[in-house]
Order: sequence, then C-alpha cells, then structure tokens
Amino acid sequence: MKKEFLKHVFLLPLITAVIVLSSCGGSGSDNQMTSEQAQSGKLSQLDEIVKRGTLKVGLSTFVPWAMLDRNGDLIGFEVDVAKQLAADMGVEIEFIQTKWSGIIPALLTGKFDIIIGGMSVTPERNLSVNFSDAYEYSGQSIVANSERAPGLASLDDLNKPEIVLAARTGSTSVSAIEQFLPNAEVRLFDDEPQGVQELLNGRVDAWVSSYPFPQIQAKKYPDKLYIPIKPEIFREEPIAFAVRKGEYDFLNFLDNWIALKWGDGFLDSRYSYWFIGDDWKDLVDLETE
Repeated sequence: MKKEFLKHVFLLPLITAVIVLSSCGGSGSDNQMTSEQAQSGKLSQLDEIVKRGTLKVGLSTFVPWAMLDRNGDLIGFEVDVAKQLAADMGVEIEFIQTKWSGIIPALLTGKFDIIIGGMSVTPERNLSVNFSDAYEYSGQSIVANSERAPGLASLDDLNKPEIVLAARTGSTSVSAIEQFLPNAEVRLFDDEPQGVQELLNGRVDAWVSSYPFPQIQAKKYPDKLYIPIKPEIFREEPIAFAVRKGEYDFLNFLDNWIALKWGDGFLDSRYSYWFIGDDWKDLVDLETE
C-alpha cells in the first residue's frame, strides 16, 4: 500500500517546519491573532477553542473509525486521535454525532469546530472546507454476496448494468463507483448496518466502502460474503481533518500536530491497533455497527 511511502514523503519537511517554527517562536500554538483579527478584536478559532476549554468534534460512526461500544461509549481510531488532539491542546473534548450526508453543512453552520471522522480529501469537499495534512490513508474496497453474485473476480466483473451496488450516502464510495464502476446500478443508504443487511438478504450484489469495513464483514459472515477483487483496495485516499475556511491559525496547529504524531509513532500505533489487530472487537456489537 502507498500509505507508508506517502507518509514518509511528507514527514521530513513537516518535521523540519515544526522545528523551524518552534525555534522562531512562530508556531500556530502560540495562539497569536492575525493582524486582521487583531484589528477587529476577534479571536481566531484556535484561540476560541482554548478559551472555551472544549474542542467540539463532529463525527459519524464508521467501523473501526468511530463506533459505540457495548456501554454506548464512542471508541475507535478517530476517537483516540481526537482525544489525543484535545489533550495536547489542553482542553476537554465533546463529540457530536452527525449523519455523514450532513456533516459538512453542520461544520459550516458552527455546530462543531472540526470533523475528525475518516474524511477523505476530495476536490468537491475542498471547495467547502479547508483540509489539514493527511493523518492517515485509507481506500475503497468491496464485499460481495456469494450466493447472489458468485465468482466476481475483477472490477470489470462488477462494472455491468445487472450488478447492483450499495454504498453510504455522502461517502467517497459513491464517487469511487462513478469513477470505476459507472455501468453498475447504485443504491444508497444512510448508514452501514442498513446497507450490509440488504447485502446479507441478497437484495444487492456488493457493498462498497472504506477499508477495512468490507474485510470485517467478509470475516464475520464467511458463508455469505466474500472479497471479490485483488488487490482489495481499488482506490487509495488521504484522510484529513476538516475545518471551516480561513482558519489558518487552526490549520497551522493541526498540521504541526500531525507531523509530530507521525514522528512519535502515535498514529502508527493507533492504526495497528484498530486496523490490523482485532483485540477491540469484543468491545463492540458488530451486529449494530
């Protein structure tokens, strides 16, 4: 996977930038207002968050990015990342669960400060929000119904009018289907459990979503589901924080934080735990996730 290569391509210049900014006393973490903000008397968003003492994070549930455990508490890769970010900012954290299809509008209206929800960077999204540097890399994958659609072995096999694909509304899976599987029929669902249930019931041929959700489902239902293509990820995507446009002080802090967390191994360790290991699976009722 390109994740390791891309990560190290960006890591050295970012760490160098952190060192230079720190030595010059010009880091975004200094919480200094821009001249325009100083003249208007308005605090930057970063300053507002620190003054408020709470980082408000918008997210939606995606296995294993963010999930509810058996006690109803949020856990997952994004939850760990968000909690560490808030801790390093010296503030508390508030998670605000939002439907994925409406998460960008909710950010723009000020419902929360930042989206930390496995959000892939796309040109369309970037027209509405500003993205940080990538703090992880993911990609699109597919899981198919072995009885309804047996023997699928390539994207060409799936790219046919008689194939019915399912995906989550507002996700990059939709654009991936448009790009790679334009001839297939598409049905959209507001959440993953609903779509997967349609797949298990044989009403759709395959489900398209971010890795490793399809792999988790195939392992969970080996008698009903399978992964139809190799390599399993057919489109790779950078994952980044999303904030409202113009918040450059906040973005500066986030980019430097990401560089440091690549450097100290935090992001790699959390990725290994949530995406490679399976110790966490007993904490979650995957029937409802």
